Amino acid sequence: MRNQLMGMLEARKEEMIQIRRYLHEHPELSFKEEKTAQYIADFYKGKDVEVKRNVGNGNGLIVTIQGGKPGKTIALRADFDALPIAEETDVPFKSKNEGIMHACGHDAHTAYLLVLADCLIQLKSSLAGTIKIIHQHAEEAPPGGAKSIVESDVLDDVDHIFGIHIFPTHPAGFVGYHSGFSLAGRSFFKLGIQGVGGHGSSPHLANDAIVAASYFVTAVQTVISRRLNPFDHGVITIGSFDGKGTFNVIKDRVELEGDVRYMTVETQQLLANEIHRIVKGIEAEFDVQCDLSYIADYPPLYNDPEVTSDVVASLKSMDDPDIQEVGEYPMLSGSEDFAYYLEKIPGCFFFIGCKPKGVENAYFNHHPKFDIDEECLLVAAKSVGQVVCSYYGLE
Repeated sequence: MRNQLMGMLEARKEEMIQIRRYLHEHPELSFKEEKTAQYIADFYKGKDVEVKRNVGNGNGLIVTIQGGKPGKTIALRADFDALPIAEETDVPFKSKNEGIMHACGHDAHTAYLLVLADCLIQLKSSLAGTIKIIHQHAEEAPPGGAKSIVESDVLDDVDHIFGIHIFPTHPAGFVGYHSGFSLAGRSFFKLGIQGVGGHGSSPHLANDAIVAASYFVTAVQTVISRRLNPFDHGVITIGSFDGKGTFNVIKDRVELEGDVRYMTVETQQLLANEIHRIVKGIEAEFDVQCDLSYIADYPPLYNDPEVTSDVVASLKSMDDPDIQEVGEYPMLSGSEDFAYYLEKIPGCFFFIGCKPKGVENAYFNHHPKFDIDEECLLVAAKSVGQVVCSYYGLE
């Protein structure tokens, strides 16, 4: 079956490319992917599978492939939302939706998984188990789609879960892995500091919110340099400081927004506690009122070491010209809501190279000029197909 599956995928390589290009031309934002969800549902029409729509808090779909014999259940996931980015690539299938772009590769994720799923449907009589295909909405916008899907009952019977993400750090043919904590968790905070406004000539009669906010910007960086273990990873970024006013007027209110990244649950809690502590100190020090909204968006992504080891062994055993290298990937400070699945279900999320040919420094995901080598579609399909075959002991 393994050879049969790989042959089927090779024969449908061009179909994957055409699906990816269609999706690239018609991107939709998180929680607004109605037409994309319909396109996916239409793909499965007439096929011998169960399709459940509107799963979770949006447009998610779960496709259940029931094998010919009973056995374990695995899940395969691909996301399908796009980003609010105006595309700047020069390709004939450029986005037709102004200001929206598939700048993270979710079009490629969906294209490979649709074709792989269809091939597995045709071979399902040989499967001793069940495969659930997760077409997930809203990966890019917290609270995301994964958390709500996990909180529903549709995955309660899943034993293991697998997913991939394409990255242009390596050429097509490269498959990367990392065991344990692999991608960062992310929190968002918004801080309002209310002081007392006044004239610039009389600061003693006012209570300057800009001074208090500036102190916060400086003090919060000491959390990383002085509170976090040097062997742990954490980042605090102030991305917005809204204090615009008039040059001779003391500002009464300032609002800041920040991004927090961490690699473990313990670090997540430490950073949250320290930021809250600093805010309380600023209230006392500057006699201001602070309102802090602190939201943990996505948890750190943890690849189960045993499952990851099995995945790596399976991929390295492949004798396939399309899979040229299987190598360890570094931890990434980016976040991914696949982490919610892995909190509940042991699994592995691994990486597929997609660096365009002839490019030395490729534009990374979320850039308006992000582009891929479409050879990565077949690499993704074969890699995940290989993992499925190994999981079920299919030769």
